Amino acid sequence: MSLFEAHAPEARLPVTVLTGFLGSGKTTLLNALLRDPAMAGTAVIVNEFGDIALDHLLVEAVDGETMVVNGGCVCCQLRSDLEETLRDLLARRRAGEVPPFERVAVETTGLADPAPIAQTLLNNALVSGFYRLDGIAATVDGVLGPGHLREQPEAAKQVAVADRIVVTKCDREDAAPEALVELLDRLAPGAERREAAMGAVPPDFLFGLDTADARWLGLADEEEGGHGHDHEHHLDDIDTVSLVFEEPIDWMAFSRWLADLRNLHGRELLRVKGILNLEGEEGPVVVHGVQHIFQSPMRMDGWPDEDRRSRLVFITRGLPRETLLAGLAGGS
Repeated sequence: MSLFEAHAPEARLPVTVLTGFLGSGKTTLLNALLRDPAMAGTAVIVNEFGDIALDHLLVEAVDGETMVVNGGCVCCQLRSDLEETLRDLLARRRAGEVPPFERVAVETTGLADPAPIAQTLLNNALVSGFYRLDGIAATVDGVLGPGHLREQPEAAKQVAVADRIVVTKCDREDAAPEALVELLDRLAPGAERREAAMGAVPPDFLFGLDTADARWLGLADEEEGGHGHDHEHHLDDIDTVSLVFEEPIDWMAFSRWLADLRNLHGRELLRVKGILNLEGEEGPVVVHGVQHIFQSPMRMDGWPDEDRRSRLVFITRGLPRETLLAGLAGGS
C-alpha cells in the first residue's frame, strides 16, 4: 500500500495565480481571456476593482464586492484575507448567489509576492480541501522587462516562481527581445513562454497546468550521471538548481534532508518542485513547495513518459549551492 494518497485533482477547484510587475499587461491579458468562450465558468479575484478594467464586461453587481461578468464569469474583490475570500466565494456558489464556476484566477498587484498565495493554496486546510494550485503565470513587459528584472526584486521573483510566462508589448518597435530572452532563460529555465500582442494567448496555455503533475516540471536535462547532477543559472542572487537521481530514493532519508532545508532555509526556497522514484512505490510521487510551506507528497497514477529518474528543481534566493546540497548524500 502506498504511503501517499492518489492524486485526485477533480475533487478540488483549480486556482491560477496571475502575477507580473507594474504595467506589464495583466489587465489586458485578463480582459482578453475573459472574452474567450472557453473561459466561461471562471471566478476572478482581484485586489481592487480599480486595478482591472472590466467596466465594458460587467452586467450585474451582486453586492459591493462581487460582480457577474459576461459568459458566466464572476469577479470579486480580494478581502484582507485570501482564505476568507475563497471560502465566501465557494459559499455563494453553493447557495446559488453567483453562477457556478469551474476555475479561479487570482490577479495580484504589480508589486505583490505570489508566494503567500501559493502557500495558502498548498497548506491552509480550510482552503486546500476545496481548491488546488493549478499554476502561476507571470506577465513580462517586452519593452521595459529587462530593466524590471535587473532592478526590481519583485519582478525577478514573480518570474522565478512562474510556470508560464507571457511576454507582452512584443510587437512594439522598442521591444528588447534578445536581452529579455537571456534574462528569462536565467531566471526561469523551466517555464514555457509565449509572446502576446494585445493579450492574445489561448486559455489552455495558462489554465489546466496542474502543478501536482510532472508535466509542468520543464526539465530538459538528458545527461547521464550517477548520484545526481546539477545545473545553475544566476541573476543577482536568484539561482536555479536542477537535480536528477538515477536510482530509486529512500523516502525517509530524503524527507529528512528536505525538512532540514525547509526549516533552516525556508525563506530562501522560492520554489521547489519535483517528481520522485521512491523505493517501494510503484508510481511516481510529486513534491511541491513554496518557501517553508510544502504540499503533502502525492502519488500519481503513472509516469508521464519512459523516464523513471527522480527530478527536482530548486529556485532559490541567496542560498549557496553548497548549503543546498549539504546532507544530500543521505537522501539519495
